[in-house]
Amino acid sequence: MNYSQFCPVAKATEILGERWTILILRELLMGGRRFNELQRGLGDISPTLLTSRLKLLEERGIVARRRIGGQRGHEYWPTIACEALLPVLIAIGEWGLNWTREMLVEEDFNLDFLMFYLERSIDPGKLPGDHSVIRFKFTDMTEQPNWWLRVDQQIVEVCLTAPASDVDVYFTTTVRTMHDVWMGDRTYREAVRSGDLIIEGELALTRNVSSWLRPSVFANSDRAPVPHAIPRAA
Repeated sequence: MNYSQFCPVAKATEILGERWTILILRELLMGGRRFNELQRGLGDISPTLLTSRLKLLEERGIVARRRIGGQRGHEYWPTIACEALLPVLIAIGEWGLNWTREMLVEEDFNLDFLMFYLERSIDPGKLPGDHSVIRFKFTDMTEQPNWWLRVDQQIVEVCLTAPASDVDVYFTTTVRTMHDVWMGDRTYREAVRSGDLIIEGELALTRNVSSWLRPSVFANSDRAPVPHAIPRAA
């Protein structure tokens, strides 16, 4: 895009205004480094389009591509210019919390996306020992209601089948409730008290879940409420 204007908003938008670009920057700034990881956080973007956007961002000095040592493939790292965009993205997200929540539809509460961010939110250093398993049972899902997060030292991954290790913490809830507590719309205590969330397991882990399952970066931001009735997408 070229707006042919000296306005810095116009010049910034020439880089940032293409479809998917802001979300690619979100993934980079949230820790995504490998192509498959970026694509997983973005969802419907095609590999060809993601490659094109990353190449443009690299040319503009927003992304640095580095070969993975001893392996095939590359990693993508945010440059100083990219890191300077973090408060901009936070501000966009906070604006969205206040002015776009009436646009939410049921399909936006995507379980794959939620589990990806829960995986990313685990802090292995706050879990005792080198290995932990957390199971989520979503009572509103008829297909694949059970999901697991397996923590092996510093590696966290989502599993669709039960790991061989014993489960340390059990969550039983709905997708909407887990979204609400992670995003900061509800507290764990309120969700548990209402019966919308059941957390069982080792007391050391269930007593303060948010110490090892970090909340969204927007958890403490001001917001409009999510509408009580969420429509389906047209």
